[in-house]
Amino acid sequence: MAPVTTEEAHFAEVPVSVAVVSVFGLVFSVSIFAWICCQRKANKASNKTPPYKFVHMLKGVDIYPESLNGKKKFGGEKTPEAHGKQSLSPTGGRPELHLDLEKRDLNGNFTSKPPTLQLKVRSSPDLDIPSLQGGFGSGSNQEAGTPESVLSSQTPTPAVEKSQDKEGGLGTLHFSVEYNFEKKAFMVHIKEAHGLSPTDEQSLTSDPYIKLTLLPEKKHKVKTRVLRKTLDPAFDETFSFYGIPYARVSQLALHFMVLSFDRFSRDEVIGETLVPLADIDLSEGRVLMSRDIIKRNVRRSAGRGELLLSLCYQSTTSTLTVVVLKARHLPKTDSNGPSDPYVKVNLFQGKKRVCKKKTHVKKCAPNPVFNELFVFDLPSEDGLRDTSVELLLLDSDRTSRTPVIGRLLLGTSSPGTAGEHWREICDHPRRQIAKWHALSED
Repeated sequence: MAPVTTEEAHFAEVPVSVAVVSVFGLVFSVSIFAWICCQRKANKASNKTPPYKFVHMLKGVDIYPESLNGKKKFGGEKTPEAHGKQSLSPTGGRPELHLDLEKRDLNGNFTSKPPTLQLKVRSSPDLDIPSLQGGFGSGSNQEAGTPESVLSSQTPTPAVEKSQDKEGGLGTLHFSVEYNFEKKAFMVHIKEAHGLSPTDEQSLTSDPYIKLTLLPEKKHKVKTRVLRKTLDPAFDETFSFYGIPYARVSQLALHFMVLSFDRFSRDEVIGETLVPLADIDLSEGRVLMSRDIIKRNVRRSAGRGELLLSLCYQSTTSTLTVVVLKARHLPKTDSNGPSDPYVKVNLFQGKKRVCKKKTHVKKCAPNPVFNELFVFDLPSEDGLRDTSVELLLLDSDRTSRTPVIGRLLLGTSSPGTAGEHWREICDHPRRQIAKWHALSED
């Protein structure tokens, strides 16, 4: 019995030794993993030069990415020093704000006045601001007020705005530019626009927003939010572009495009303005500017108008859906008045017309809105290969000498936008695709 007892004790020690080895292996693995994490964190912290990143600052609150500095906070830290000069900006020179948004109003400003700062703010030579005399003295070394009070004191008076609207015709855009030397960031602040032209004929308003593009590369494109039913939008949005050297700023140009949002079709362009930065000095701080919005140089169709269509091909049911949405820029009739347009839709299989439909007549409408849907059955074995759709925009006035206003042919061999639209619905079945098409002569 003694040999049996010794063998049982030997087998009892084996699980204990296995457990000890497993515990030591687990501790070693956790230690290696923690060491690797610490090394990665240290490598990220040592890389102080951030790549190009876009930062959007809304209502005066600066939102920086966490990789730029190790702390989560709003606002700047210290005033930057560059080229032997101490340049202050409203972003880099204001006191630190550690999530004190309760002390701000709806515009992002402090309800109580912050400490007085020395801020150099220069206006553009072509921006005549008579209200500056009350905010600044005649001396060159006088102290300015807070950034909010300085910017508010430079707001143009209503008389100046009206004169600018009359000269520009499409409105005036107010914005500012500056360069942050500490973060190597070029900043554009879009403040507001005045006197925009209405795009909605019924309400005489617009839903404006602005697209900003840095030329000549066109790589950096941003846009503001849409403001509903206004001709004097106050955007108050700042866009920061990181990774742009200060020496390269003079080679850039700002292209502002003012558009009106349209939920059911392509957004309509109100106007545009181009601002070269070659003669603008940003070494001393923010530069306020104002530009008139001019009409966009767009080549329209040769007087026959344009038609907005939406197409959808259902491969499972072998049907084609054509939605005639609206038309615009239609020519006048022989009596020099608005036409009474309607659209006739013809479906061709090869050279044979197999179906025809038409919309209702819109009386005295130079920009008619139809919003009518037509469904056509197609041969299941051929699909859209030999199919084409012809759309004729006609005038219902029988006294007119030329009842056909314009013509559009959609098919595989159609050139330009019509052929591109047809190929898109063939490549993407069950998807509704809408496009504007220029009408041609009959």
